[in-house]
Amino acid sequence: MKHVIVTALFLAGFTLVSCKKDYTCECAKVRTDSDGNRNSSSDGNYTFKDSRLRAEKKCNDLEETGTDLYGNYTRECDIR
Repeated sequence: MKHVIVTALFLAGFTLVSCKKDYTCECAKVRTDSDGNRNSSSDGNYTFKDSRLRAEKKCNDLEETGTDLYGNYTRECDIR
């Protein structure tokens, strides 16, 4: 019985530990002109050494909307 409990605890702990590896997050600034055309430009690449879900969360946290010298933009980021 003790062996079963130890094995169950080991398996439960093992499933909670996610495989960490490098994930690249690519960001781009996207602007829409008055005609509805979308223009995007690279706005940085970031590497996260983490689980896929955590890397995606960190990548999504980099998204934003704002204004700069060229007008309004949306910053879109995706794991590649």
